[in-house]
Amino acid sequence: MYLVSAYFDDTTTLKIQHYINQVAKKTGNTFMIDNCVPPHITISSFHTKCEEQLMELLEQKILELNSGTVQWVSAGIFFPHVIYLMPVLNQYLHTLSLEIYDCITQIENISITSCYQPFSWMPHTTIGKKLTTKEMQEAFLVLQHQFGIFTGQITRIGLAKTNPYENLAVFELS
Repeated sequence: MYLVSAYFDDTTTLKIQHYINQVAKKTGNTFMIDNCVPPHITISSFHTKCEEQLMELLEQKILELNSGTVQWVSAGIFFPHVIYLMPVLNQYLHTLSLEIYDCITQIENISITSCYQPFSWMPHTTIGKKLTTKEMQEAFLVLQHQFGIFTGQITRIGLAKTNPYENLAVFELS
């Protein structure tokens, strides 16, 4: 499986990493830290056997893309084991997801995960993963006491392979 993810400016990355660290400290669940999962928003998740074509298309597309502003306004969960910060799905994020979708659909025999297709995608920044019920409650308490609305910049787009995780490329946005 491949992932295309958006990464943030240094200040935003540090802020989100702080939330990840605080949730890990309170819950004892260090999945995000142990697996070196950087703060990000996954834009697309898919299967393909055409890695070379994927890299070429993505490199060309990213030259056309700009950095943009995101505002995180809430926290949420994907039942039963994931807690995340939720950004507003603004015009920038919506356009970014459509541009990446249009780019990768040019690849033959690509299989895009259904929740990463247009009008099915819910942008989120995972803070804790593989949490038990008790850990989920503790994680919510951390965010309830510490979270405040904040804004950041998407400055890079990355391509990674999963199982095992392998970062293939990171592209700077203009």
